[in-house]
Formats: sequence, structure tokens, C-alpha cells
Amino acid sequence: MFNPERLSIARKRRQLTKKSLAEKAGISQLTLTRIETGQTQDPEEETVAALARVLAYPASFFYLGDCEELPPEAVSFRSLSSLTAKQRDSALSAGAIAHLLDDWVTERFNLPQPNLLDLRHEDPEAAAIALRRHWGIGSKPIPHLVKLLEAKGVRVFSLAENTKNVDAFSCWRNGVPYVFLNTFKSAERSRFDAAHEIGHLVLHLHGGTSGREVEREADQFASAFLIPRDDFVAHVPMVRSLEQLLTHKSRWGVSVAALARTAFEAGVLSDWHYRELCKQISYRGYRTQEPLPMQREESVLWKKVFEELWKDRLTRDHVAAQLDVPSDEISSLVGGLLGSGSNLSSSRKEPFRLRAV
Repeated sequence: MFNPERLSIARKRRQLTKKSLAEKAGISQLTLTRIETGQTQDPEEETVAALARVLAYPASFFYLGDCEELPPEAVSFRSLSSLTAKQRDSALSAGAIAHLLDDWVTERFNLPQPNLLDLRHEDPEAAAIALRRHWGIGSKPIPHLVKLLEAKGVRVFSLAENTKNVDAFSCWRNGVPYVFLNTFKSAERSRFDAAHEIGHLVLHLHGGTSGREVEREADQFASAFLIPRDDFVAHVPMVRSLEQLLTHKSRWGVSVAALARTAFEAGVLSDWHYRELCKQISYRGYRTQEPLPMQREESVLWKKVFEELWKDRLTRDHVAAQLDVPSDEISSLVGGLLGSGSNLSSSRKEPFRLRAV
């Protein structure tokens, strides 16, 4: 049977309206609406072929079972102010494809089990300290956040949306936490986005809460999680200049703006001096072009998955074919976390091992 939900997902992934898709496929908008709403349960093969051609999806994709499309209320987006409906729907539909990929991989490998806490009754800074303690990392800097999250059972995916409007988002599904990162952002911003989403996952559990206060709490969690106050004060007891902050940037792997904010909140920077530093950061263009940029973090889990698959001569294209999705969807979900082809070799010090089921 034709699955209209899958047509809706593919259309949203391509950020097409019903009107534009109908025009490109050479059918009426009414015909498309009837197909996508399920009123036409068995569309003609020629029509499905035309839709598949425009969407660049295999026609077989539309004849499979339901996908778990994420409802907006179940997701925490990193930024909402500049997010269009098309961009939001495209990101949510990416989540549906990610669930298909995660289910496929989970059937074949023993992945790390989720190891987060329910910290809804804690304030953000206390929650960050509690999670660090739970994970046994104390106040030490986190050199590789993506690797840490994957080791703790968080499924991390990339978003190749080529826009700054979709920063990141997260959700829970069947007890498994998911984080989606926009690799269009700087490496420092991606780290903060990832920590921000962990804040949502442990503080809010996506219970329908949203708004500025919720986002502010997730920001506070991210700051405390990435830059523990005690560690910061021990290494930066007083801030004298922007250059001084730049020398400490690599320790915590955050933006210079985030360091300035932490210094102010830790009481080692006066209100006047903080405002002056913010002006300098803006004047030098550091809000859009991070100084002394760090190397983007790459996934350990996805590298290991594809290395194991390659032992059976299975590539991303084979995985896409197994899922009946375009290869570019697999690349969008993991490519931003794998780096260049030469980086597919794994580190010798992984926090976990993959075992085939």
C-alpha cells in the first residue's frame, strides 16, 4: 500500500510546498493533496514515479511502513526566532529518517545504553554538576564532547541544512536520547549546542515546555557543564584583557564570548569590563568568525559502525538502499560527523567498543 506519511516526510525534507511539488511533478495540487492525506489510497504508478523523480527518493520508499515523524512539541530546538516553518519541518523529517537509520544499526550492533539522569527538579548549574559527577568526570575539561555523549548512549546526528537558522535540536524516543547538530556552525558553537541539548534532555525531558525561560536554563546548563565554575576560577582568577581569554579558549573548547560570559557570572569580571569585552568581541567579528578556531569534533561511533560494515563491503550507499532512502540522506545525518574520507580510521582510545549482534 502507498504510504502518504512517507510522501509528506520526503516533501518536507526537500522543503517543498504541496503547490511547488505538484507543479514540478506535473500534477494538480488537488491530486497531490488527496494523495498526501490518504484520500487516494492507490495512486497511479506514473504519478508516484513523477513524485519520486522530483523528490529524488526511490519510489519504493513510499510503499513501506510508517515512519515516526517527530511532533514539534516533542522537540527542543536550539533557536526558534529565525526558524521558518519549512526549515523546522525539514529538520523534524530528518529526525524521522534518523530513527530509521538508528533502528537499522541497533539491530546489527550493540550500542551503548543511555546513561542520563532525570534532573527536572534541579537548577541548571546543580544539574550540570550532578551529571558530571554521575559520569565520573568531576571538574575536568571535556576534550571530546561528541565521543563522551556517544559513550553515554546519546545518538548524535548531523544536520546538513546549510543554514544558520537551524542550530540544533534534541528529543527522546523509546527511552533513547537523540541530539542533532548543525555542522554549518563553528566547532565551538556545535559543542555548546550539544551541551545545550543535553540540558534539555535532563532538565525538561521534552514535556511540552518551551519558551525563553527553558532556553535560558539550557544555556545555563551548557555553560556550567562545559566550563565548571571551580575549574574556571582556578585557572582565570582575574580577567585583564580579551587576549588573556583567548589563551584559555582551547582548555574548555568554547567560544571567546562564552568565556567572557562565564567570567562575568563567576565574579572575576565587572559589569563594565564585561560590556567592554562584548564590544571588542563584536568589533573584531568574533561572533561570526571564531578566533583560534578548534578542530571540529568527529563521531567515534559512526566511524566504528561504517568500519565494521565495510568488513562486509557495505558502504553508506548500501545502507541507504537497505532503508530505501537517498544516499544523500545518510550523508546528511552522519557525514558532518565523519570528516574527510581519510578520517575514517578509529582512535585507539575509544570509550566503548562496537560488537555485531
